[in-house]
Amino acid sequence: MKAHRSIGLRTQQGVSFLGLLFVVAVLACIGVVAAQVIPTLIEYQAIDKAVNKAKEGSTVPEVRAIFDRAQAVDDFTAVSGKDLDVRKVGDKVVVSFAYEREIHLVGPAFLLLKYKGESR
Repeated sequence: MKAHRSIGLRTQQGVSFLGLLFVVAVLACIGVVAAQVIPTLIEYQAIDKAVNKAKEGSTVPEVRAIFDRAQAVDDFTAVSGKDLDVRKVGDKVVVSFAYEREIHLVGPAFLLLKYKGESR
């Protein structure tokens, strides 16, 4: 008689095909949204840099002119010199801004990004 070895049944582990499709679809949607959000973040950084450069002006028209020159160099359109809020706090010029960007997702759905900042 032969000795029978007992081989335990192992259950398969892993992701089913439908589960894999679902994960790929979710990652694709996140990638599409990220591809539309990242340029707005880069634009925000350019605006923030221009605002910090513009605070060197001593009068409101001078601050706006410095900002408009930086806007022409960095090529952004979300904020212009006339949209800036310029005020003095003590002897320091503080320049602030705020704007919104809408990103169309699907159908009637939009992603609204609200950006604001001020000079440091």
